[in-house]
Amino acid sequence: MIINTDPIIASWGEIIGQFGPLWSQDFGFMFVCLAATLGVYLLSRKLHFYLNQNPLLHPLTISTLVIGLCLYVLPIDVAEFKRGVTLFELLLGPATVALAVPLYNQLPVLRQLGLKVVMPIIIGGTIAPLLAWLSVYLLDTPLQLQMTMLVKSITTPLAMGTADLIGGIPELAAVIVILTGIVGATFAPWLIMLTKTDSEYAQGLALGSVAHVVGTSKALSISETCGAFATLGLCLNGILTAVLLPLLFA
Repeated sequence: MIINTDPIIASWGEIIGQFGPLWSQDFGFMFVCLAATLGVYLLSRKLHFYLNQNPLLHPLTISTLVIGLCLYVLPIDVAEFKRGVTLFELLLGPATVALAVPLYNQLPVLRQLGLKVVMPIIIGGTIAPLLAWLSVYLLDTPLQLQMTMLVKSITTPLAMGTADLIGGIPELAAVIVILTGIVGATFAPWLIMLTKTDSEYAQGLALGSVAHVVGTSKALSISETCGAFATLGLCLNGILTAVLLPLLFA
């Protein structure tokens, strides 16, 4: 029996081709950029946990501010730095695909509760971006900004890719996503108290669907059950949004 290896070879060729931009980089400069970025993020994580996981001091916020300040002070061009961290940009694809793992882990819950879980995620994942879009639409902002606002409630890798597909601005999408998560995780406890929502299922779904990764981090600090439902909301809302928006607007 002869096995046709051409498709396998072609697939590997495509994968290697995706990393083509790396080969033209100055490896010394690229290593420094990658190490500095990763180092700042890891230190930000330690600070975040040390300060009882305060949403305002989320690692994404701290690391973004520190790196931005360094780029402002040091004689490094932003475009040059972006080329230096190309590897991280290329890894956004695998990071997006990896969302299938937590979603798979929550399949038993999804089968058990069905529409009781799916409908709140769909409703929350629809109302939040529509309200944000409406606010910028009424202010007569450019179409690019309007499209970018539609991805505000999904996780960063999906948001950047989806924004690019529907005519938004991927880099701005990342900033808006981070701000959305911080606001959601900061005000969610107050809203939970105000509405007297005792169900950890509801709390988790709300945090994951609207405030994505930052909200899920907050949910995990509440309880494991809350964190599990936040993960479900994060994954399902992200995947549905990333599939539907390009179909509607691309």
